[in-house]
Amino acid sequence: MARLSGKTAIITGAAGGIGAATAQLFAQEGARLALVDIDEAVLAEVEAMVKDTVPGAQVVAIAADVGQERAAAEIVARTLEAFGGIDVLVNNAGIRSYEPLDAAKAETWQKILSVNLLSYAYLAREALPSLRRSGKGAIVNISSTHAFNPRGGMGQYDVAKAGIISMTKTLAFEEVGHGVRVNAVCPGLTLTPFHVRRFAPQGKSEQDLRTEKVDHNIMRRWADPREVAWPILWLACDEASFCTASVIMADGGTRV
Repeated sequence: MARLSGKTAIITGAAGGIGAATAQLFAQEGARLALVDIDEAVLAEVEAMVKDTVPGAQVVAIAADVGQERAAAEIVARTLEAFGGIDVLVNNAGIRSYEPLDAAKAETWQKILSVNLLSYAYLAREALPSLRRSGKGAIVNISSTHAFNPRGGMGQYDVAKAGIISMTKTLAFEEVGHGVRVNAVCPGLTLTPFHVRRFAPQGKSEQDLRTEKVDHNIMRRWADPREVAWPILWLACDEASFCTASVIMADGGTRV
């Protein structure tokens, strides 16, 4: 099925594991894509991957720092210039900081909140006029299981992810009269390039991580990024027409 045929989607954090998997899946389902990331080189690789695997895919790559408020208007303007409208916004960009709250610095708080929370608000604000005109606009915000199960040592990240849930529900209530649905996906342990790089100094390869048993969830394994992209796709397409203010846990049954 071409679930997104004729629709235009913006995906932020598109150079990362979940973002890249979502881009490929959306293209396979017929979407025109505006792919956004601060890493221009990797973004170009993702653009090429999508075009190679989905012949005829319409893709524009936009290198931008979504942590800057002005970037939101620029991203929306370039998307409208390329495709004429916006039907789906996937807010996926995110960064991490490993600081306990008793040592968390103001500049780190600002950076985390700017990228992981405020960029979602700014892009939604700028895209909403076009999403409303779509008649079936959809926003999918990527949060985390740690919005509900916070940890020590990553408080800034977890606080921002919790804020995404509140923002999602509030925006859903505000936009229901305009025909825009707003939902969230909370990934659990997902085998992205970030984690492959993080475990490499410990002598673990990507294949090691794919086959090891973990205690983080009841399925006892990592998710492949595409397994998170599927619920994002579903919430973005018309099959989820009665879903708004919803939160899907794509977490393999995460243990508290």
